[in-house]
Amino acid sequence: MMLVPIADNGRNLLLFILSLGAVLLSMGLYRSPAVALMPDLTPPELRSQGNAVINVMGALGAMCSLVMIQVLVDHEETPDYMLLFASIAALMLIGLVIFVCKIKEKKLAKEIVEKYPDSMSEEAQSSGTLSAEVRKSLLFALMALFFYYMSYNGVTTAFSRYAQEVWGLTGGSFAASLMVVAVTAFASYIPLGVLAGKIGRKKVIEVGFVMMLVSFLAVALFSEYHGYINIWFVIVGIGGSAVGVNIFPVIVDMCSNGELGKYTGLYYTFSMAAQIVTPIASGFLLEHVSYRTLFPYAAVFVLLGIIMLRQVHHGDCKPEQKQNILQYLDH
Repeated sequence: MMLVPIADNGRNLLLFILSLGAVLLSMGLYRSPAVALMPDLTPPELRSQGNAVINVMGALGAMCSLVMIQVLVDHEETPDYMLLFASIAALMLIGLVIFVCKIKEKKLAKEIVEKYPDSMSEEAQSSGTLSAEVRKSLLFALMALFFYYMSYNGVTTAFSRYAQEVWGLTGGSFAASLMVVAVTAFASYIPLGVLAGKIGRKKVIEVGFVMMLVSFLAVALFSEYHGYINIWFVIVGIGGSAVGVNIFPVIVDMCSNGELGKYTGLYYTFSMAAQIVTPIASGFLLEHVSYRTLFPYAAVFVLLGIIMLRQVHHGDCKPEQKQNILQYLDH
């Protein structure tokens, strides 16, 4: 990771690409197994709370990084990111030390099996092959998920450059708007979980998509930065959270417990595929057409997401009443 700012300062494109590729590979190597440890080392009745903690920590991490960008990156046309990357690397090392010292995987797994023998040995149900109608709903739900990430991540990955080229913002000042999105999304997890329990997940997702669509079209009209643009980013945060929190249970509720892992894998396959494709697609338009294509680009994919969601007719079961607020943060 430390090679990335070195490559940036030296304007070495090859080193930048290679080091960034190594960072992404390394991130994949540790992130997925780290998240998988939670269900492996947690009894079933506590996994909802455990997953809620993962989501909360992810949101806090995103907000923390945005604060660090604002504090540690100079407001210059070509800022030096070395201090920022060094600080993040230090935090990662601290986390690694805590992990190695506190998480004894084999020992904890043995203790869990001994303490919860019945629940941990319970066999998952299996319902066999999906019907044609359910399979169709699943495909459209996955496509709605794909288009959601094409839109949302298309904006977040290219926003720093957009803010600089279109609005004239310098250094890390763009992070304030992204912070608004992150904080708003974090604050809306619980209310949106409660709302989905009352009116259904699909309706909440549809409202979220519409909020994103209207906001992206509105922001596209601004030729220079104004503080009240953040009002639209508040709406983006709520809308994005409405989709992100509820589309996962829509997908996995189409399967039995025995197939949960497979459908979770499909969820991450489609979401990660979009996050790989969208920086390339949006970057091509920004580079070869205009930077002002970013928000119309995002709006088009939101509209496609709405169209796909309208074809989903399964997986909209109301979630059970939660026993505490942490459970509302579970996917």
